[in-house]
Amino acid sequence: MSVRLNHTIVAARDREETAAFLVEILGLPPATAFGPFLVVDLGNEVSLDVAGADGPVHPQHYAFLVTEEEFDQIWDRIKGRGLTFWADPFHQRPGQINTNDGGRGLYWSDPNGHNLEIITRPYGG
Repeated sequence: MSVRLNHTIVAARDREETAAFLVEILGLPPATAFGPFLVVDLGNEVSLDVAGADGPVHPQHYAFLVTEEEFDQIWDRIKGRGLTFWADPFHQRPGQINTNDGGRGLYWSDPNGHNLEIITRPYGG
């Protein structure tokens, strides 16, 4: 048996706002409630389970492998919302995308400061 990621918990100051943000930007079906979580289904048997945080949220990094068409759609939604995006994880190249590994990639932040990334080719690909 291979080990596969099934879900991870995303801490949020406001779980409804965060789940709605992820769903809208990534073009996913509405989140579903499961206990204290709002589950954002990524469509590949992996979910982001958004949970309200009682204290400060410590930013994490979440990267999404997408098709070229999905990249364009997500990038359009990012620009449509007027969100700042960067070509690099350290946010040194604002308003740019990267072409690492022969694909395209960019980074942006969610309402909690999580560093989100979309790429069209896996690293080393």
